[in-house]
Amino acid sequence: MRMFVTELRGKTVMTNDGQILGKIDNFVINTETGDVKHVLVTPDEEIETGLFTTDAERRLVLPYEGMKAVKDVVVMENISLD
Repeated sequence: MRMFVTELRGKTVMTNDGQILGKIDNFVINTETGDVKHVLVTPDEEIETGLFTTDAERRLVLPYEGMKAVKDVVVMENISLD
């Protein structure tokens, strides 16, 4: 997937089953390879952040390879809130 960060920042992130996780805030990049490693998501008010890895700013740290569908929203595969 090739897109500019500015195109993705602020997009809503949801699970396969339609649960909204929050909005994309930033990315973590491997500076040696240039590969995107993680997506940093500002969590929705309804999300229990304890179910996820979070950073110092309490953003969800989600694996970039989980991003599958990007249109009006970003769908993260293999993430479940059950």
